Amino acid sequence: MLRFTLQRLLTGIPTLLVLIALAFFLIRAAPGGPFDTERQLAPEIEAAIRKAYHLDEPLPQQFARYLGGLVRGDFGPSFQYREYTVTELIVAGLPVSMTVGGLAMLVAVLVGVAAGTTAALRQNRMADHAVMAAAMTGISVPSFVMAPLLILLLAVGLRWLPAGGYGDGHWRYLLLPVLTLALPQIAYIARLTRASMIEVLRSPYIRTARAQGLALRTIVLRHALKPTLLPVMSYLGPATAALLTGSVVIEQIFGLPGIGRFFVNGALNRDYTLVMGVVVFYGVLIVVFNFLVDVVYGLLDPRIRHRT
Repeated sequence: MLRFTLQRLLTGIPTLLVLIALAFFLIRAAPGGPFDTERQLAPEIEAAIRKAYHLDEPLPQQFARYLGGLVRGDFGPSFQYREYTVTELIVAGLPVSMTVGGLAMLVAVLVGVAAGTTAALRQNRMADHAVMAAAMTGISVPSFVMAPLLILLLAVGLRWLPAGGYGDGHWRYLLLPVLTLALPQIAYIARLTRASMIEVLRSPYIRTARAQGLALRTIVLRHALKPTLLPVMSYLGPATAALLTGSVVIEQIFGLPGIGRFFVNGALNRDYTLVMGVVVFYGVLIVVFNFLVDVVYGLLDPRIRHRT
């Protein structure tokens, strides 16, 4: 198991390097610069500012300098938020994004697995059709459409919930963004669970368990659920990373002070270091969660780790 774990962990390092290189050169290839929104500066002042931020150096040298900072855990200063470093901005927005994204994923897993299992156990019946219809709706309607609809219904029309803001993390402020983020994930997880559960229930060992007279609840919980969750686990890796870093659209719509807001402002103002910091942080989360998924995969199915 240790060899399997180390192999999966080491494969993430080249992936991160490629991601960092692509993001670094692409953001600098975009038109404009971090100081274009400032009032017209004298050439010598602008040159001094660029030199202070090492923007006058060749791109390969800037990239090497940035990698050196990353090794030390330094994301650099923000060009837009002059009084803060990129690390401080990410740390400031992370609790909000983690709270909203974590709750959304928890709701998505619990509801999605339950709905998909129910649909599989009642295949081609009314419950199955209802779950799949709801899942298709959740997949088809984008979150930037669902969010205003929920606001109009629950906040403006019924006045049950506030339309936006964070409110120090009170559940009334969290409910709408969590629900908006969770709905598409519920749909995907429900479809994956249904398809996997149907396949598992047709396995020979499940037929043997039924022939032995075991109750359906026992068969599902003890024998069918674990292999059913394997494809779901593959999906949860990148999905969890995406939710924990916050949806850019959702945080903008609900006015949440999370990482997504900083990413949008940084991209609009060509804040190279801020955009890079969020991209690198997001990439690390994806690698870490995919690594955890691989480890859990090996625990759920020992055949996987023995093949490597």
